[in-house]
Amino acid sequence: MPVPAAASTALAELLGDRYSEALSERELHGQSETFHRAPPPDAVVWPVSTAEVSAIMAICHRHHVPVIGWGTGTSLEGHALATHGGVVMDMMRMDRVLEVRAEDMQVSVQPGVTREALNLELRATGLFFPVDPGANASLGGMASTRASGTTAVRYGTMRDNVLALEVVLADGRIIRTGTRAAKSSAGYDLTGLFVGAEGTLGIITELTLRLHGQPEEVAAAVCAFPTLDAAVECVTATIQSGIPMARIEFVDADAARAFNRFSGSQLREQPHLMVEFNGSPVSVKEDVQRFGELATEFGGEGFDWATTPEERAALWRMRHGAYRACLALRPGATAVVTDICVPMSHLPAAVAAAAEDIHGEGLLGPMVGHVGDGNFHSQLLVMPGDEAELAAAKRVAGRMAERALAVGGTITGEHGVGLGKRPLMRAQHGEAIGVMAAIKAALDPENIMNPGKMLPEAN
Repeated sequence: MPVPAAASTALAELLGDRYSEALSERELHGQSETFHRAPPPDAVVWPVSTAEVSAIMAICHRHHVPVIGWGTGTSLEGHALATHGGVVMDMMRMDRVLEVRAEDMQVSVQPGVTREALNLELRATGLFFPVDPGANASLGGMASTRASGTTAVRYGTMRDNVLALEVVLADGRIIRTGTRAAKSSAGYDLTGLFVGAEGTLGIITELTLRLHGQPEEVAAAVCAFPTLDAAVECVTATIQSGIPMARIEFVDADAARAFNRFSGSQLREQPHLMVEFNGSPVSVKEDVQRFGELATEFGGEGFDWATTPEERAALWRMRHGAYRACLALRPGATAVVTDICVPMSHLPAAVAAAAEDIHGEGLLGPMVGHVGDGNFHSQLLVMPGDEAELAAAKRVAGRMAERALAVGGTITGEHGVGLGKRPLMRAQHGEAIGVMAAIKAALDPENIMNPGKMLPEAN
């Protein structure tokens, strides 16, 4: 249903032309990267300050209008679709780096700053922000989905790198969570509560982030393995041996084929590991040698070292382009994307079972993963409108999640819940779902914050 006239008038008076009910803007903010679909929102707003976000929320709360946060629109589980109608709040005009505190290795930013823009701003400081999900996502969106990526094995996820937040609640109240101190024992961890809440509890308007020193030496390479099992077992052995990887990524033969076609690379069409080492020249040299010896034991060969910054950038650009590259294997297809995470000891079996399941359903589903922390993905390619194929892909995704839970893993390592993983939440959390629902009801009693997401009963 349309935004109530009183709310529409109040928002237009507050924002002027930064409030829009135009179909073109609504459709632009009603798209999904994957197979998830919903009607476009009823309106779009573009705030430029925390005060405006607060005023928008107060209006929407008073008139019971749903509000959905929006960043770069790159999430994969339909997080920002307006399934219950309402207003999409596009945060990308709040894009200022507010303060760099190099001596504290911290930075404060608005939520519309992207990770690439932040690191460009930090170039002269000798510091960088390491969380790298691939897409040039907004930092507010990355915090909201508790994102991670290729560097998580060394630098952690958004959970580990967000120190404090400013958040606007459903009724317009503004709160601050966390501190700039290295640690605190004071009260509930509200920062941790909002990191990963996917906009269901409030709108993030400012983030204080942990920074890291740029490494003195970087080495990266890609190497081929004879089988899927050999590549994944090499990952497990590498982590267990204590070699300090900065990144260790797995791609299967289908993904390697996709890279060759899409990026013009010349990988063998077999499983590969992509690796990176950071540190001093001496430590990097030692780590490279140790990994090379270990990889050789598992049949690794054809090491292709990226020796210049440009070559390293090209290597990781190829990996980050995996989603588009794999879609191109089947022109016109969309995807059901999985991202389970399991304890490292169960990684080889989980990957093997997933590959067998995909083959058994007759699907094309290239696999890639940040396997250094047990997280891997399958991109199950389906044609829009083919309900039988979609059902098969969902069966495979469901069984992957079930196997992850059976060994103490999770239904999503980094993509978040959104629409896609919502039916699986009770299987992972059991009665704890009731606790989450109580928190949601306490902070958002009118259920206007991104309704229809995450919790299976509360929305």
